[in-house]
Amino acid sequence: MTQDWDASTYERVSGPQVEWAGQVIDRLELAGDETVLDAGCGSGRVTRLLVERLPRGHVVAVDGAPSMVEHAREALGERATVIHSDLQELVLDGPVDAVFSNAVFHWVPDHDLLFRRMHDALKPGGRMSVQCGGAGNVEGFHGEAAAVGEQAPFAEHLAGWTGPWNFAGAEETKERLERAGFAEVETWLQPWPVHPDEPRAFIATVCLVHHLERLPEDLRERYVDAVAERIGERPTLDYVRLNIVARRD
Repeated sequence: MTQDWDASTYERVSGPQVEWAGQVIDRLELAGDETVLDAGCGSGRVTRLLVERLPRGHVVAVDGAPSMVEHAREALGERATVIHSDLQELVLDGPVDAVFSNAVFHWVPDHDLLFRRMHDALKPGGRMSVQCGGAGNVEGFHGEAAAVGEQAPFAEHLAGWTGPWNFAGAEETKERLERAGFAEVETWLQPWPVHPDEPRAFIATVCLVHHLERLPEDLRERYVDAVAERIGERPTLDYVRLNIVARRD
């Protein structure tokens, strides 16, 4: 969660993330006066959708990437309190009415700890609505990226590397949430193919950020070019979303 991102490019190419977010926010059934935690706010583009649903409320937006936090603070101004924190270490000044998160939890290594943090952040009776990458997410794309990583000159840095992502299944996630103290838990997987408008920029900024971190700077553009060539000019990325709805007792 401490890996930094290219916030300005992410803001531009994150159309799929915005599309996912609308349904996730709808599931919170907000009245408009709540205080809501955006757990992993990114550049703030999706957070703005949440702010619009809370004309009398407030958003506490948290992200672990410094560039994302800076971008979100500038974009949101006084409409949200933006905090720089790893979600696994998050401690709020006071509990919130609801937790929202979109395309983030699969970057968190320890879901048991994460769910305890989210439980602690909520008021009794507070609801959580989340979507993130689930079991099978971009499996085909990662296979292509791994095949390129096995080739010279990238193999020295990427061969055999399995990545930091945590794409969990629905049943194991339900069990973890219940252990953390959540009730009325619903979890399900949802295939969601993505056709990015700017494929090269999208994969470089969203899909390969951790691959590129492992590569020396002089190999990063070459690696993105090689992966982009392998998946073609109009790729379909095989996203699978893990949906979570739960309530704190």
